[in-house]
Amino acid sequence: MASLTQASTALSTSFKPTLAASSRSSGLKSVSFSITGKRFPSLSSRPGRFQVSCSAKPETLNKVCDIVKKQLALPEDTAVTPGSKFAELGADSLDTVEIVMGLEEEFGISVEEESAQTIATVQDAADLIEKLVEKKST
Repeated sequence: MASLTQASTALSTSFKPTLAASSRSSGLKSVSFSITGKRFPSLSSRPGRFQVSCSAKPETLNKVCDIVKKQLALPEDTAVTPGSKFAELGADSLDTVEIVMGLEEEFGISVEEESAQTIATVQDAADLIEKLVEKKST
């Protein structure tokens, strides 16, 4: 456990490395960073690939979940989480296009077709939205 101090506010962080279980592949597979009170990207490594993912704000995730439920006409008690895949919720390609259009309207953004094709989960959509909203405001 390490401590960071920023603007006279102490933050605690923990590092949890995960090691590969097989003898063929030994080494660091992923590292999680948790900083109390702050969002921080998580890092993961796959063979030949390095990925950094950022978590979207809870408000953005909630709006995306609501829009997905509305567009797919899901019952109110249906669990839609950041990890929910559109396909698992019953969305086909047309439904996904309608979801993206609903997100564009709600957040006042425009999603390029290439970016829209990378969206598979609620988290993917929320992360893309935050990126586009931030880009728009600068």
